[in-house]
Amino acid sequence: MELTANDLWSRVLEIAAAALSEQSFHTWLARTRAVALADDELVVEAPTAFHVEWIESKYRPLLAEAVRRVVGRDLTLQLRPGEGAPEPAVPTVEVTPPSRPTHDGLTAGSAPAAGDGGAGFEAHPSLNDRYVFERFVVGNNNQLAWAACKAVAESPARMYNPLFLYGGVGLGKTHLMHAIGNAIRAANPSARVAYVPTEQFTNELVTAIQQGTTAQFRQRYRRMDLLLLDDVHFLGNKERTQEEFFHTFNALYDAHKQIVLASDRPPKDIPGLEARLVSRFEWGLVADIKPPDYETRVAILRKKAAYDGLALDEDVIDFIARSCTSSVRELEGAVIKLLAYSSLTNQDITVGLARTSLQGMLGGRRLGGDEPVLSPERIREVVARRWRVRPDSLESKRRTKDLTVPRQVAMYLIKDLLDQPLVSIGAQFGGRDHSTVIHSIRKVEETMDEDPEFRREVEAVREELRRPQ
Repeated sequence: MELTANDLWSRVLEIAAAALSEQSFHTWLARTRAVALADDELVVEAPTAFHVEWIESKYRPLLAEAVRRVVGRDLTLQLRPGEGAPEPAVPTVEVTPPSRPTHDGLTAGSAPAAGDGGAGFEAHPSLNDRYVFERFVVGNNNQLAWAACKAVAESPARMYNPLFLYGGVGLGKTHLMHAIGNAIRAANPSARVAYVPTEQFTNELVTAIQQGTTAQFRQRYRRMDLLLLDDVHFLGNKERTQEEFFHTFNALYDAHKQIVLASDRPPKDIPGLEARLVSRFEWGLVADIKPPDYETRVAILRKKAAYDGLALDEDVIDFIARSCTSSVRELEGAVIKLLAYSSLTNQDITVGLARTSLQGMLGGRRLGGDEPVLSPERIREVVARRWRVRPDSLESKRRTKDLTVPRQVAMYLIKDLLDQPLVSIGAQFGGRDHSTVIHSIRKVEETMDEDPEFRREVEAVREELRRPQ
């Protein structure tokens, strides 16, 4: 009897299910389906491109062998994302990939692209289609930034122009910028949109200067309907780049074109940024994004599981949310690492497996056994209680002694107990930069050496943090 595509794939899945853990099979293969069968090819759809990539890299040999057992010969297995999760064409603009790191004139440029007037611009995808508003989780930490970005996407250059987003690494600034671009391009496919990191903008300028094509460079950026400039803090101390962007900003603003900027700190805190640019960046709205709180982290993990078709129990989600506290990127990295560990070891995903696989990257350290995970939130809470201030006041810009001391102690303990990156620590205290964190840690260490009473206070906090909640 001749097998249909569905019959064949059902038998293949039975074989695969017997060879894999229930968790791995349910996560990666249960929602696949055969859509076509020819003499030498079987076409199978998976829920998302992420599934396709994972199945290709981890399970292709197993599936190929299962097909051979069912039909008695080799068939080409073609995997593709299903129609329920299409991958639309990515909008493109003309940009130049960075050639080498530059400091305003210390790099060689690439050859001019054909048909671009010798400006050295090369067409390549600009916007990531996965970064849309529907995939962004809104919480107390990012509500203002999200609302502002939605307003800009719906009414470019009318509400907030420019829109300046700032916050630590991996908190969603780039996601929101791409979401604005994707929304505007969806509403108006002919809109001229450019997303460009600041370093790339500098590299393109250097190339244009070297090749004598600055007129084309200026025309390219000043004709955009939407300019998304990321990593604006890299403008600091680049005089020629700042000069060029100052005039580009003015041209776009005067033409009522939308400008969106993103940085790891607010405009006035960017070292080496000219006052005239600081002023212009503050013309519109400056919105910060803080690290997500526990509830937002849980929502992020649930949404990621739903979009990617992943099976994560609530206790596993709770463990990851309590362990990975610094950024959205850390949460997503933890999920990917956990799934990889589960598949490679052929074990179901449990809290115990999560503890084992994520031990090296946890935002907090497990205190042992089933005790709670130590997190930056708990450290701030205990320190604030000891110094009789509110935990959220540690994020304020005030530098009074009643806040400066506990803020420095909290930074010191987060670094000492959790060993988080300096940039991540600074982001949790109102977007302070890494140099402020370094100063705070050194100040606490020096004071502990000089003041026995202060040392006892810090050690009392450390002891309390070691005790179960």
